[in-house]
Amino acid sequence: MTNHSETAGPSENGDITYDGPGPEHQVTLRTPAELADALPYLLGYPPEDSIVLAALHDQGGRGRFGGRARLGIPPNPADWPSAARQLAQGLITGSERRGAKPEQMVAFVCQEPSPGETGREVMLRLRSLAQKLRTECGRLDVPVIEALCISAGRFWSYCCPSTGCCPDEGLPMGLPGTSVLAAAATYAGIQVRGSLRELRARLLPRETGADRGQESALDAANRALVPRILDEDKRAEVAAQTLDLAERVMRRFAQASFLADAAAADLRDDALLRDGEAASLILGLQDRTTRDRAAEWMEGDEAGPALRLWRALARRCVGPYGEHAAAPLTLAGWVAWSTGDGIEAREALAMALGADPDYLFARLLHQACNEGLDPESVRRCLRTEREARTRPADDDIDTGGPGEGSATEDDGGVGGAPCGGGAVGVRGGGGVDGGVLLDGGGGADGGVPQDAPSAADDAGSGARSTTAHRDRGVTRAVPDATPARRRRPRPVRG
Repeated sequence: MTNHSETAGPSENGDITYDGPGPEHQVTLRTPAELADALPYLLGYPPEDSIVLAALHDQGGRGRFGGRARLGIPPNPADWPSAARQLAQGLITGSERRGAKPEQMVAFVCQEPSPGETGREVMLRLRSLAQKLRTECGRLDVPVIEALCISAGRFWSYCCPSTGCCPDEGLPMGLPGTSVLAAAATYAGIQVRGSLRELRARLLPRETGADRGQESALDAANRALVPRILDEDKRAEVAAQTLDLAERVMRRFAQASFLADAAAADLRDDALLRDGEAASLILGLQDRTTRDRAAEWMEGDEAGPALRLWRALARRCVGPYGEHAAAPLTLAGWVAWSTGDGIEAREALAMALGADPDYLFARLLHQACNEGLDPESVRRCLRTEREARTRPADDDIDTGGPGEGSATEDDGGVGGAPCGGGAVGVRGGGGVDGGVLLDGGGGADGGVPQDAPSAADDAGSGARSTTAHRDRGVTRAVPDATPARRRRPRPVRG
């Protein structure tokens, strides 16, 4: 691409334009070093163990970044061809669907060395993966004009044949925050957050000695609440108690002082949430209608404390209750998406699907987020439901109680957009273009960087150890005779 010994860029000078929020934030990238430095700003975070494709669209003789797609590097090289095909087809066909097929592509493979391995050895090991990316994009008539490997603080170009500009030992990456692009991004208010590993840590149970106490509390809540949730006469009472408790904990969170450090803030929230409270909320949210009511805390002053609560509950789904995390993870993903944090939204929803691949609300939100739909349509639906419940009774409208939903048996609750307008819909099989998460901002316009469901990929669906029996909107989970792993049956499912 840019200034190697041969020009291979989208124009005579091989320049590529990175667009910020406005024309005054536009930056031109001319070298592989500038491209490597741009990657965290393209995605919004520094990628780890990642394959990344960035689409380029011609604009006045210059390449302009469009959609981006990321996928975790499969540990088994035998899976690399399918991963490269999935990523290339997902990004290119998704861009075509939005009316702008890329003219060219830039590819990145990023991985830190294993113990005893050097960055150069990583580059050589991943060369065949980079070549497969080039082949799959070329098969769709979109040439890869630059392919970079980033490892151990250095980068290598797979497209440059000259050792003069691209030595065998690679070239050092610039110091973070010192490039022209970093300065422009700072000026524009664009922030690069921590890694996806750090983000996932906020949503995963911590391995501490407190796990046993939380698991005991979950066992007690399971014995106390599941029979009541499955009892049609008591289900509404459990829903009301769950929502009341959630509101009280949210007020407690809101009153706590602000902490800038995310890890410290999470530890503080964990201390503010008692084991019994967490257990009651986790079990109560397994009811689909209760979960949909909780999803209404999605904006304004409610959104921040709600997101903190859903993260904290996901961290409390310990031991055999891992599958129960699908509900709080989905709620965390929804609130993050609603408040404009697409990166955490996609990761949380992918983790929800890792906890329960059949969780319909997570699947619908995941697809909608990947498709770049506006969350306002879902917010409008939830507002309508909330307003209908609070409308005076003499308005002659059936608002339904907390144990009664307007959603039908199989619509996945709010995710099925019962309010009309097609807020979220399922088209074809699961996922978007084979599960690759694409740029949602509109092809050539750069949009918002997206990420593939690495958490779901890592977790896998596995063998399910429960048999579901539907009964008037309630899914009863009955343990199989030979469960794949120790887990607690869930009373209901979304």
